Amino acid sequence: MGFTEAVRIVLTQKYATFSGRASRSEYWWFQLFYALLGVAIVILAFAAGAFSGQQGGTSSLVVVLMIIGGLLALALVLPILSLQIRRFHDRNISGWWYLALIVLGMVPYIGSVTGLAITALSIMRGTDGSNRFGPDPLRPEARAEVFA
Repeated sequence: MGFTEAVRIVLTQKYATFSGRASRSEYWWFQLFYALLGVAIVILAFAAGAFSGQQGGTSSLVVVLMIIGGLLALALVLPILSLQIRRFHDRNISGWWYLALIVLGMVPYIGSVTGLAITALSIMRGTDGSNRFGPDPLRPEARAEVFA
């Protein structure tokens, strides 16, 4: 799965789909898209602030870019959340574990460990064949009975 296909699938077909599985390529291509989108908005805001010529205040263009960035981040909360949960499903882990890790992440000194755990689970390969969350996203024709 490529960059454009992953972004298209996450934003159009599986915007708020919490069931099923997500392959590593789908997950990481969309994370790259989200990071590039954020970097582009920050660069535009810095450029608008640098060339505004206004001393001591915030340019109205910078405020508009901050509002647009906030609205984009808000609009992408559901796809990112559903994608992460489907990535957990690919590892045959319930999405409720993601909630547990997020809650544990709010505890001081434990947050960095939970962030590393989420990243490690996202990096690992999914289970081969079907699992309790659906067919293998890389090989949907393969079934669990083949590997039993």
